Amino acid sequence: MKATVHVTLKNGVLDPQGKAVRNALGALGFDGVKGVRQGKFIELDLVETDPATARENLDAMCRQLLANTVIENYSIEILE
Repeated sequence: MKATVHVTLKNGVLDPQGKAVRNALGALGFDGVKGVRQGKFIELDLVETDPATARENLDAMCRQLLANTVIENYSIEILE
């Protein structure tokens, strides 16, 4: 079973990487970009076959390692 996790900064948290990307895009002539927020995309190939158990395990993985829950949100998608 495959799963994906998207990790993004919470609203109100400064995103210096996003700002740097936005500035670089402007310097390259892409002036139509008002803002950029950068995050992480993680793809996992799981041995688990039960979607509910996989989601529980993924949630624990995110809380313990994949996301800093103080400043980041995450979403999990199970791809069967």
